[in-house]
Formats: sequence, C-alpha cells, structure tokens
Amino acid sequence: MSERYNFSLTTFSPSGKLVQIEYALNAVQSGATSIGIKATNGIVIATEKKLSSVLVDETSVDKISQVNEHIGVVYSGLGADSRILVKKAQKIAQVYYNIYKEQMPTLQNVLEVASVMQEFTQSGGVRPYGVSLLMAGYDHQGPKLYQIDPSGSYFAWKASAIGRNSTNAKNFLEKRYNKDMELEDAVHTAILALKEGFEGEMTENNIEVGIAVKDSFKRLLPQEIRLYLSII
Repeated sequence: MSERYNFSLTTFSPSGKLVQIEYALNAVQSGATSIGIKATNGIVIATEKKLSSVLVDETSVDKISQVNEHIGVVYSGLGADSRILVKKAQKIAQVYYNIYKEQMPTLQNVLEVASVMQEFTQSGGVRPYGVSLLMAGYDHQGPKLYQIDPSGSYFAWKASAIGRNSTNAKNFLEKRYNKDMELEDAVHTAILALKEGFEGEMTENNIEVGIAVKDSFKRLLPQEIRLYLSII
C-alpha cells in the first residue's frame, strides 16, 4: 500500500503529502549550499561550486545565472533541472520586454517560474523538478529575494539558505542578519555563511557570488571574490 504513495505523483498519502515532492526536496538537500541575503541597497546570492574532478574546467561550470538586466538566480539540487528552469525564466523575461519595452519585475518572473514548477506536481508521467531556486532582483519595487521550491511554492525572504548545509547556514544568518545591512556587509555575511560546514579550503575558484543593485545584476569576478576572502 505504501508503495502506491511513494511512486505516484498524483496520489496523496494518508498524511496529505505528495511523497514525490518530498523526494525532490531530498534532492535539493543533497545539492551544494546556496545563500541569499537582502541588503538595504541590493541583494547578494552566493553558492559553493565544487567540481567532480580536478580535471574539470571550472570556467565551464556556472551555478549563478542572469535572467535579465536586474534579476539573477542560483540553485541547489539537480543542475540539469535548474538549466531548464533558468532558460524558461530568461525566455519569459525576454517576451515581457518585447511586449512592454521594459524589464520584467522580479515578482512577476517568480510567479511564472513557480507556476511551471507547480504544473509538474499534478500530472502523471512527469516528476517534480529536483531543484530549489533563490531569485534576486532589484527593480522599481526595490531589492527582492525569493525562494522557489519543487512544489511550486515561493516565499519572499530577508535572508535564506538552501542545499546541503542550509540548516547551519540559516542558524548563522539568524544571528548575523541585520535589516540595516548594506551590500558590502551582506557579501561578507554570505561568504561566512557558506563557510559553515564548508569542506576544504574556500577559494575564489570554488564559490560563486552575484549581486543585484538597482537595475543591474552581475557575478563577481574571481579577483573580486579573492579580495573579500582576504578580508574575512
């Protein structure tokens, strides 16, 4: 009887859960840690970038992606699933720009991506996306940080962590976060949160950091990350 709930996406268990979504969340928890922090003048997203082998060219691996001019996204979970969702988010943002000749608001893009993820929780023959996203943007409504989970649910956060070491990272953020925090301090805090449980030496080659400021998003260059690491 229990196997029917384990393998069916469209059948609720007696406790009211879709067990396949629980498994998707397990995939997220197995992924690298990602951090998001909202500051007064921008948003920071950061993540581990651990390679499967020293032979892998690190320049070919990107975990932080740009959606449009002011929105960036980072994932924890299955990289292949995230790539599909990022492409959908970019296409949605571009279609919006082509129609309205202005950049898509962060929340509206979040709503569209969350709807795509939710659709994959209610149909037979598919599976939920095994990935959670932290989407950061700075538009006319100010800096915004959202987390989107495999169920299609989304929440606005002041600071959040997803992935393997998210519990320790969230505990650190709860102690360190300040609503008056500015961008520079937020970058330091994000890197320090990543260090909670980080295995091995943290360098500019095994982490990625992106920042969203007013009407602009960029990933920090390795030399910029190196400077922050030297300070902490």
